[in-house]
Amino acid sequence: MLEKIYTIPINEAFDASAEDHSKGCPFCALYEKFENDQLEIILGASMMEPDIRIKTNERGFCHKHYEKMFNMKNRLGMALMLESHLDELKKDIGGGGFSEIFSGKGSKAVGRIEKLENSCYICERVEYNMQRMFENAAGLWEEDRAFDKKIEAQPYFCLEHYRRFIEAGQKNINKKRFADFYKRVSDTEMKYFDKLCEDVSWFCKKFDYRYENEPWKDSKDAVERAILFLTGKN
Repeated sequence: MLEKIYTIPINEAFDASAEDHSKGCPFCALYEKFENDQLEIILGASMMEPDIRIKTNERGFCHKHYEKMFNMKNRLGMALMLESHLDELKKDIGGGGFSEIFSGKGSKAVGRIEKLENSCYICERVEYNMQRMFENAAGLWEEDRAFDKKIEAQPYFCLEHYRRFIEAGQKNINKKRFADFYKRVSDTEMKYFDKLCEDVSWFCKKFDYRYENEPWKDSKDAVERAILFLTGKN
């Protein structure tokens, strides 16, 4: 069943990328939206809400999101969050703390630190929303004929989001119709893939003296576009 809370931003992102191909992968735009929303929540008024504070104390943040929060220039908000997180973490690690890690003891500390290294509150919240983005986007294709045209009009999907969109289709679209969905998404993807390969190859040729007087065509930013295609914006 489609969830309106997700279908609205999906349609907005797909419409924006269809209108302006420089915006790139629509799922990357959705990721960026959800990530920015969570960053604002963490350093905004919601920072003091007990349920959020409990979760951020437990999960912490990855380096990327610590850096993004720091760059938002709300150092007091970040310090308040860190004060609470550090206090809770110190309690969890226990009395011996770091010194016990190297003495063969401190299994509690090791386990807690290891858990912290593999968790990030923002990553988890964004992932929760992104999974529903893919599921609802696949559902939109099945239930709304107009969405088929929106997929066709996309510039491309970065490789990770292309893979996840296909996977969502496998799980949520009627098996008899999945082949049509796969063809639509893949046609959009491969059209861009072919053009990107052509542009990267032409970029390489331009460094050969035999081609120095030839026009650059669409290849000047081919390297940058290839990186975005392979890795996404996030």
